[in-house]
Amino acid sequence: EHIAGIPVRNPQLVALAEHYSMSVHTCVPADPASKGGTEASVKISKADLVPKDTNLREAYDSFAELEAACVAFCEKVNTRPHRITKRPPVEMLAEERARLHPVALTPHTVAFGTTRQVPVNTPMVTFESGQYSVPHQLLGATVWVRVHGVGAEEQVVIVHVGADGPVEIARHYRATPGTPKIYDAHFPPQPEGPLDRRPRARNAAESEFLDLGEGARLWLIEAAAAGTPRMRVKMTEALALAKLFDPVEVDWALGHAAVHGRFAEADLSSILDHHARAPKAGEHRASEDRSLTQGTSAWARLGQHSKDEAL
Repeated sequence: EHIAGIPVRNPQLVALAEHYSMSVHTCVPADPASKGGTEASVKISKADLVPKDTNLREAYDSFAELEAACVAFCEKVNTRPHRITKRPPVEMLAEERARLHPVALTPHTVAFGTTRQVPVNTPMVTFESGQYSVPHQLLGATVWVRVHGVGAEEQVVIVHVGADGPVEIARHYRATPGTPKIYDAHFPPQPEGPLDRRPRARNAAESEFLDLGEGARLWLIEAAAAGTPRMRVKMTEALALAKLFDPVEVDWALGHAAVHGRFAEADLSSILDHHARAPKAGEHRASEDRSLTQGTSAWARLGQHSKDEAL
């Protein structure tokens, strides 16, 4: 828009100039003295880059192809001798660099592409009919998506602008409809499913039972999976046995019962009784079959007389 012959600059152009510390000079139409040099540069580049019958250049299939053509054009004109100075511009740039201010390290957001909103329930964004994963920490955030590269090397670059400035958070090769590009690291750890649920006490009785140890926990999981009836009654009986016996032994017996699938009424006390009767470590019990004692069988004839003695 022009007001009284004064052009009103685009706010995005002003922000871009401030970011890169550039000066914007607004020219008026049909004024070769003020914009002739810029127009000449545009005319030369258009002659080489814009598809025309004169340069036989084919239409670009993507913006990345145009970007590659611009890079090739700049290398071509900057490495050949200039008509006036007789020196390649790339050589003169090395001398002029000391007088140029450095370009901002972080690019302006205009260069980030288009914005996409990350859904609150899945770390995926959609861009040009393809889906791409982003870190799950950005659920509900806004990201910038753009294309980089040409052909088979074409990639989709995703950037997030946070408190520390713009940061590249993901880079994927092109996705096709129905075949999303996913990095497993972008998704949060899966919640524990029914096959990996750990017991969690919800009352004092359950807490006291689980405090017996891993054997009690294993018994609870296996007994529940086997559909054991009257489980709470059997848990109460186990606690009562833990007060009569060593709680460590009761926990061992519960684990033993879980491993062997013994969840009947008297199984736990039977296991404890058998374990108590079994020889302890380092203890040896000799068999009666090889005992050296004479026994009491000889006393059975005491008071009896043989027929010969009677006669």
